[in-house]
Amino acid sequence: MLKLFKSYSDKPKLSGKKIFVKTLLTLFGVMLIFNINAQNDNDQILITIADEEITVGEFMNVFQKNNVKGEVIDKKSLEEYLDLYINFKLKVKEAEDIGLDTVSAFIEELSGYRKQLAEPYFINDEMNEQLLLESYERKKYDIRASHILIKIDAYALPEDTLVAYNKIIEIREKILGGESFEKLAKEASEDPSARDMEATEKRPFIRGNCGDLGYFTVFDMVYPFEDCAYKTEIGEISMPIRTDFGYHIIKVTDKKPAIGKAQIAHLYIMMPKDANAEDSLKTKAKIDSIYQKIQDGENFEELVIENSDDKGSANRGGVLPKFNVNRMVPEIIVAISSIDTGDISKPVLTSYGWHIVKLLEVSGIKPYNEAKNDLKKKLAKDKRSQKSKKAIISDIKNEYGFKENKKALQDFYKVIDSTIYEGKWELEKAKDLNDFLFSLDNKEYSQQDFAQYIVSNQYITKDEEIRVFTIKMYNNFVGKSCIDYEDTKLEEKHPDFKALMKEYRDGILLFELTDQKVWSKAVKDTLGLKNYYNDNKNNYMWGERLKASIFTFNEPEYTDIARKLIKEGKSDEEILFEINQDSLNILTIKHDKFSKNDNDIIDAIKWEKGISDNIDSNESVVFVVVHKKLKPEPKTLYEAKGIITADYQAYLEKDWIKSLKMKYPFIVNMEVFSTIK
Repeated sequence: MLKLFKSYSDKPKLSGKKIFVKTLLTLFGVMLIFNINAQNDNDQILITIADEEITVGEFMNVFQKNNVKGEVIDKKSLEEYLDLYINFKLKVKEAEDIGLDTVSAFIEELSGYRKQLAEPYFINDEMNEQLLLESYERKKYDIRASHILIKIDAYALPEDTLVAYNKIIEIREKILGGESFEKLAKEASEDPSARDMEATEKRPFIRGNCGDLGYFTVFDMVYPFEDCAYKTEIGEISMPIRTDFGYHIIKVTDKKPAIGKAQIAHLYIMMPKDANAEDSLKTKAKIDSIYQKIQDGENFEELVIENSDDKGSANRGGVLPKFNVNRMVPEIIVAISSIDTGDISKPVLTSYGWHIVKLLEVSGIKPYNEAKNDLKKKLAKDKRSQKSKKAIISDIKNEYGFKENKKALQDFYKVIDSTIYEGKWELEKAKDLNDFLFSLDNKEYSQQDFAQYIVSNQYITKDEEIRVFTIKMYNNFVGKSCIDYEDTKLEEKHPDFKALMKEYRDGILLFELTDQKVWSKAVKDTLGLKNYYNDNKNNYMWGERLKASIFTFNEPEYTDIARKLIKEGKSDEEILFEINQDSLNILTIKHDKFSKNDNDIIDAIKWEKGISDNIDSNESVVFVVVHKKLKPEPKTLYEAKGIITADYQAYLEKDWIKSLKMKYPFIVNMEVFSTIK
């Protein structure tokens, strides 16, 4: 069948660095909504760091973003935040001074963030919402339609387009004049599925569908086709509608409330290959006989096992996987639409043979609020989302006075040759083309700009005409140029975007520099870490601990033997070897140094040298051998490396900030600060 149907897939997770940047921006106030109605006081200079001046408004937008809305601003929280903010700005200043903002990796990463952040500015939210609501309304119904196709490339030349259009109009007039839609579909449609396909070595005989596409719902078909089908009344023949495949006329044959996702069980009797009239009658008699048995009370599932020719599902009582309407032959959809869950249909004839169907489940349609997220994902991957982009491009053209010189495009018909089919067309072939092609605002785009675009995007199929390819490339180039030009204006036109980009820029710089000065340094600087530990080891103390062995017995009768061996001076290993000779599961011993609250058994005994009483623990018996009570002592570097490393990082950062404050003079206007409320 012609590929009018659609399919979809899914999305990646954030890297650790992206999570840091996003967290950092939350900490220091990602300003999604910039306060453009700031009071005049917000323009006063609050902080000066080196040569950078920071206003009250800039500081307060960040501060308020990180405090509960409506919370009273007190002097202490402002002072604490002011100190954090200054430290942040000092680190960014250092990153700029050592040139981290000029490193190619930084520029590339920031560009990637910018691309993501700019995306919402190139979406027409109003149109998207309309498309979502339209999609949901259509999702409520399943449509069955037939079509006739006359192929024509999406970018075909006007004269070729006219020929195709006249041809489809002629077919439509014949149908309106009384000729059979199905007959004309077989004879004239350029969708090969309309006609019988003879058997080959690779596939069996396939009967033509006479243009019948079966049932479908929203997002199952390409958008123009879907749009026309849902707007055509049952029994009517649509006017020609154009898709990327060509011109279609559509006949809607049914429209019913949507079943959503369904599951059935079926009993299937296959029609013999090359069946004659007698074979058909015998097959019909067999399915009628089985149906009568069901009517007489015999078990459906047992009859399926005994009789169904679908051996793959017979052992499951005929149960098939869940399906949407576009994945099932239309005769079955008609059958299950007329019965309730749990009911069994009358025999149904399809192109495969006879079926008796039991309806197991239909999901129906979820409320809009529940279906909206799924619809959004499908909309984002569907070509109809381009309506929003096209509307944005149209607005950009109007705003910047788009002008074009279409004659200049025709020059490319002469210089683009057959090398384009191999992806080897060269810029040199357009060296004499220097005319104006189109303009946006005061920016002109030349033939050379377009030629360069073609060199970078010269994918073309063998059956695509060069003129068609050129027009398609031109339209793409114009659209891209409009988006790119508007992209350069985002900071100028949208203060919120400008602020957001600055926050991302500073966040990435801070990550890179902090990694160099603190995080990675603390990990790599083993000597510095060791010296820090030696100077501060008394901050990492063990409390009183118990050196002990916990003996756990799955067979309690061995406890006396173990006690005897302990008194004889046997080691834990010797005791394990002797007792577990017959079974490895009799005794386990845990030897360790235990702190309070480490182990319930240790906490339950007296911390005195010797052997404890037997203790019942679940289905086992336990006793503890106390070797020694240990006095408080410093933890080794190995034992506390995680927390020591974290403290060393804090030490490095504190020392770093101290040096930054000496390197970069900064002034806080306390008089202005005192007026903040």
